[in-house]
Amino acid sequence: MQLSIKVNIGEEDFVVQTNLYHIVQLERKYKIKASDLGAGVSIEQLGFLAHEAAKTGNFNPPLQLDDFLKKLVTLEVVDTANANPSSGDQ
Repeated sequence: MQLSIKVNIGEEDFVVQTNLYHIVQLERKYKIKASDLGAGVSIEQLGFLAHEAAKTGNFNPPLQLDDFLKKLVTLEVVDTANANPSSGDQ
């Protein structure tokens, strides 16, 4: 699963892209499976994904997750992509 998340931490908006590494980090921290995300994701989990993606995307967010969450003005999923898309034309 790949997410594009629009983030604003008090400056201008930027969009981060999650990848498999970020999903694995989420699974480890919150003791969930990636398949559980289909039922919904909490704001904290979405913030965690955005924070991890911002760190690896060279956006220089605050180092601590709580500090990042305190600064959030905008946190919005703008696009999702399934890691294993299937075509109905097979």
